[in-house]
Amino acid sequence: MSVLRIGNASGFYGDRFAAWREMLDGGELDVLTGDYLAELTMLILGRDRMRDPSLGYAKTFLRQAEGVLGTALDRGVTLVTNAGGLNPAGLADAIRSLGDRLGLQVRVGYVEGDAIQRPDALTANAYLGAFGIAACLDAGADVVVTGRVTDASLAVGPAIARFGWTRDDLDALAGATVAGHLIECGAQVTGGNFSFFTELPDGGHRPGFPIAELHADGSSVLTKHAGTGGAVTVETVTAQLLYEVGGPDYLGPDVVTRLDTVRLEQEGPDRVRVSGVRGTPPPDTLKVGVNNLGGFRNSMTFVLCGLDIPAKAALVRAQIEESVGTEGLEFTLARTDHPDTGDTEAASALLHVHLRDGDKSRAGRAFSAAAVELALASYPGCTLTTLPGDATPYGVFTADAIAQDAVEHVAVLPSGERVPIPPPTVTSGLEGTLVQHEALTGGPSLHATRRGPLGELVGARSGDKGGDANLGVWARTDATWPWLRDWLTVERLAELLPETASLTVERYELPNLRAVNFVIRGLLGQGVAASTRFDPQAKALGELLRSRVVDLPTEAPA
Repeated sequence: MSVLRIGNASGFYGDRFAAWREMLDGGELDVLTGDYLAELTMLILGRDRMRDPSLGYAKTFLRQAEGVLGTALDRGVTLVTNAGGLNPAGLADAIRSLGDRLGLQVRVGYVEGDAIQRPDALTANAYLGAFGIAACLDAGADVVVTGRVTDASLAVGPAIARFGWTRDDLDALAGATVAGHLIECGAQVTGGNFSFFTELPDGGHRPGFPIAELHADGSSVLTKHAGTGGAVTVETVTAQLLYEVGGPDYLGPDVVTRLDTVRLEQEGPDRVRVSGVRGTPPPDTLKVGVNNLGGFRNSMTFVLCGLDIPAKAALVRAQIEESVGTEGLEFTLARTDHPDTGDTEAASALLHVHLRDGDKSRAGRAFSAAAVELALASYPGCTLTTLPGDATPYGVFTADAIAQDAVEHVAVLPSGERVPIPPPTVTSGLEGTLVQHEALTGGPSLHATRRGPLGELVGARSGDKGGDANLGVWARTDATWPWLRDWLTVERLAELLPETASLTVERYELPNLRAVNFVIRGLLGQGVAASTRFDPQAKALGELLRSRVVDLPTEAPA
């Protein structure tokens, strides 16, 4: 009863297929979770359901479960997943059928009520909390399937069931929320996508999946199975803690988690203790993710080699616009060319041409054929990297809110009994973006400096939330934290990343983590499914920042 060991085997729809087997065979667990639902995934599942109303869930999980369900039952490991997507009842039925086919008696519970009726939307789903999951587990479920819950709820629900927490146990709920957030992206917390991957014992080749050892007070230890790759260090945990968050108040349906209270301590090899987390009452609204079909899109890429690159790009632009018109066209010139080189690829730039339109025919062959027709009638050396093709539909993501008491959160127990989950009675009224925290000090640095990449002294982790991007930056040592805090202002960020200069940028400080976090509003336009940006999910934004050569303090070791 003292420790609840929760592992995670999936961070997104498409993650390592073998991870469920690896986690079950790798060591002791009480619960194994799987997160499949990103904003883009809900769009994909919505399109699946349009073709076949019986779908709408992550089919990969069902195939994975076929190989591990018997093992999980034998070892008493409960499976909790949001793979139910838009159809948790359908996936629950499919798991029961799988159990029957395998000769297994499996008790399946599921959570529903997240679907919001929006006639004008492809999908609209509220981010539910963890108490429905807990109700299914309290009723003896071996497998719990959910639709759209917060990612952290997959871990918070089992903790509620194990430790008997109520909605008043805000600090414990907040601590479990941090643990759930840390493991929900799978191997990202064990060294995946880590700025300093070259320092990992295996060079980042195959990081193991994470485990959170949760305690009754909400504190936890982050670890992984012995013998697996990657590492669990204060820095790998910091990197994931900064991923896709905003200000110090991390809003959730069950608790507002104060990220500025989180304390991390290296307890031993591949063991990081997470403690001190404080929680306050949750907001009186739930986030709603809404996906709509935005139209159709197509892209063609021209290779521009050698001299006169801007003139060549201008010629293509004029020719394409003359053929298909200007509406919905977007041209991006990537100057990947190097002067005076004997290699064709090194001497070439890429001109990406995108077209978005509500008319599938205009965005389809009419556009791609117009690009191909220029092959013998445009700039010298004209060639393309793409073949002519038809347009594909794209989606637009927006975030909305709904009152907590307007959602019918229901736990469907293994017996079939439907148990309503009441909303919290005490809420904070918080909603939307909180006031940003600017640098406490500023002005010119008084340090002696040397030129070098910013990444010599700091790590970074970035990602997407709809049309916004988040960028967390942490100092590697106590000595460099005061410099980073004072130096990396919103204005400095605009100098280093010019595409942020015209946007609303919020800046927050997290001293316990030696970190600053930026939320860059609108960087990704209408979301990943609609974005034509080279890095549509802003995953590389942090590494771009780290690559910038700046004046570093000379007294700070690299």
